[in-house]
Amino acid sequence: MAISAAGWSGLARAGDGPEPIRLGQSIALTGPLGDLGLAIHQGAHACFQAVNAKGGINGRPIELVAKDDSYDVKKSVEIVKGFVADPAIFGLFSCMGTPMIEALLPLIKNSDMPCFTPMTGATSARPSDMRNVFNVRPTYPEEAARLIQHLATIGHERVAIAYQNNSFGKEVAASTEAAIKDYKLVPVTTAAIENNGSGSKEAAARIAASEPDAVLIGLASKPTIEFVKAIRAQRRGLPLYTLSVFGSASILKALGDEAYGIAVSQVVPLPSQSVLPVVRDFHNAWKATGTTMEPSHLALEGYINARVMVEALKRVGGLLRRASFLEATWGLKRLDLGGYEISFEKPGRSASKFIELTLIGRSGKFIR
Repeated sequence: MAISAAGWSGLARAGDGPEPIRLGQSIALTGPLGDLGLAIHQGAHACFQAVNAKGGINGRPIELVAKDDSYDVKKSVEIVKGFVADPAIFGLFSCMGTPMIEALLPLIKNSDMPCFTPMTGATSARPSDMRNVFNVRPTYPEEAARLIQHLATIGHERVAIAYQNNSFGKEVAASTEAAIKDYKLVPVTTAAIENNGSGSKEAAARIAASEPDAVLIGLASKPTIEFVKAIRAQRRGLPLYTLSVFGSASILKALGDEAYGIAVSQVVPLPSQSVLPVVRDFHNAWKATGTTMEPSHLALEGYINARVMVEALKRVGGLLRRASFLEATWGLKRLDLGGYEISFEKPGRSASKFIELTLIGRSGKFIR
């Protein structure tokens, strides 16, 4: 499956107008994480469509060429190899998933192919020796540290950790343990859960027996659902804290009332916080697409990533070249998008420091 923002907006394509600025996106549009990928892609598409409607970048429309990798590393690598080999693709935009980003980075190392706003908080996606990689969202360790800071502030001293037995989960567990030590809290137990969700009941039983004040969850997709249901059965009312990867529509639907009260760190504002100009802009662009999808944190993150890309493209003087784009992007300092500030400092650092805590209400909606 391949979809294109320029195609959807009905604007010029090669041969019948100014040459589009084509961005390649390998992302899950189907499969177990398809709802995450669709939200991210649709948010970016909304931004690019709004920009194209106003004439694009110096008359050139932005075309987001998205190809479905179904969250499969091998498929993603082949897609990215195709993008890298295609001279019509200017750069990579918001490719999704830690294992996918880890696999694609060697393909563009020592090149000028931009890898813009990869959708992962993993530190492995933030190489300090690649000036062509631009991260906006804060890291998973930064999210975990913010959650532990909150627990320390409200007096929850005994903390358990449930983590996924993969690179993502292990990084969250290690950073959480470090933050627990920094804030002088008590680590009571740490339990690993497999990618298919196996071990959830055993982990829940161990954690419940350790009598924690709260549990920090470093899980994504199916393991999240299995563990939350298991720990609710063991100790209903036990405070649960998790990272921004939690908030997909499919997880909330699968958990139903079991999701109520879970605290989630977020790396963009609430999509309902229309007092912020960037959120108002997002909603206007979102509605203009005619989509029936619900606006979400992930959709807003996709929109914000696209806004940052647009600002960087605007700052390239003269002919658009990759080298000049890289320099223009590193020149973005203290850029306020309307309540959301980014600043590119150096390779290996995230441009945004925005992290806030939300709660899942009884309706399944996020609240502050």
